[in-house]
Amino acid sequence: MRKLIDANVILRYLLRDHQQMSEDARRIIENGAFTLPEVIAEVVYVLKGVYKIERHEIAGVLIEFLDDVIVENQNVVKEALFLFSETSLDFVDCILIARHRVLGDEVASFDKKLNKML
Repeated sequence: MRKLIDANVILRYLLRDHQQMSEDARRIIENGAFTLPEVIAEVVYVLKGVYKIERHEIAGVLIEFLDDVIVENQNVVKEALFLFSETSLDFVDCILIARHRVLGDEVASFDKKLNKML
């Protein structure tokens, strides 16, 4: 049975900063795991805000990571990560733009920067 993984599992898997938890995370992911776009957003926030990792590096690592797990609307998340690496937009705004581009969702916002990208 696939397990729904949270941001902590993903962070331990990516960062390999805690021997036992990182190994447990690897095992869980290799046995079939899934996650949600909201969880990926939290991972982006932590990697950027806490670990001060550059946007393009975060995007590259997470796009590669998405080959190891199942995530809802994977094409949307990949597009959002690409946008995140190429812009100064918040990741959630990147998800909104990606949903518009990939799924055709109409987005309503008062954010001028976001609207310009739509």
